[in-house]
Parts: sequence; structure tokens; C-alpha cells
Amino acid sequence: MTDREKILSRLDELNIKYELTEHKALFSMDEYDEAGINDNDEICKNLFLRDYKGNRHMLVVLRGSKNADLVLIRGEINSSRLSFASDERMKKHLNVTAGSVSPLGIINDVNDAVEVYFDRDLKDDVRLGFHPNDNTATVFMSFADINRYIESTGHRVSFINV
Repeated sequence: MTDREKILSRLDELNIKYELTEHKALFSMDEYDEAGINDNDEICKNLFLRDYKGNRHMLVVLRGSKNADLVLIRGEINSSRLSFASDERMKKHLNVTAGSVSPLGIINDVNDAVEVYFDRDLKDDVRLGFHPNDNTATVFMSFADINRYIESTGHRVSFINV
């Protein structure tokens, strides 16, 4: 079973309503805009970060239009200096590659090593878009449903202000 199938199966098990949109591989917010997928929805920016010593790993989800200010995020999550995690760490913890990071990948964090943070501005949104562990599709659902999905994996969402 592919990761995408595993994710969609979990969504179905949880009776979460979602819409799956297939598209060419998209790697950036600009590419989403060019493809017209971000016109009426909120495609989220997903950052997989690590602290200075590599002891903490964080998945931070922001509005696609927001800047990823690592200094601000660092203060919000009470961390040492932050940097983007390596491809090896992405693969190890979320089983994803660069350009495919999303909170749906938390299903692969069986060691509970990843902290999940959402920008508080997303809390009431009814249509957020995320890759299902590959960047050739986007899954749309509400914040309430992505939160329920994350909780089903044993993780919890913490909120930050970005």
C-alpha cells in the first residue's frame, strides 16, 4: 500500500470528508498559484524543522501567503535556533521527500518524534489543502478534520501565532 493509499484509507476510516485533486508535481506556493489550484482554497505551507542540536523535530503549518519567519517560530515554540530538516530526517520521520511535506505524513511518525504546530489563523478554516505524501495531488479538508486525523495518530496540534 502506498503512503497516499494509507492516508486516504485512514481518512475514510475516520469518516472524514475530503476532496482529492490530482495535478502535476508542484513544489512551491508559486507553482500552486500558476496552476490555479490556490485560487479559492488555502494551500498550506508546511515546514519540517529541527532545533540546533537535532533533538526536536517540528512540523509547522502556515497559511501559504505567510512568510516562514524561523526566528518568530523559534520564539513561539520555545526552541533553540531552527533550521530546515535534512532529506534524511524527512524520510526517517514522515516518509516524505522535499516538496511533499504535510501534516498527513504524521501517520508515519510511529516513534512520536515530531511536534505538530499550526498557525492559529488556520483554526477556523473549512478548506485547507495538503499533499498526501506526494506532490502530485492535494487533499482538501477542514481544519477540524485535519486535527482529528492528527489526533488519530496519537499526536496533538499546538497553536502558534505567525
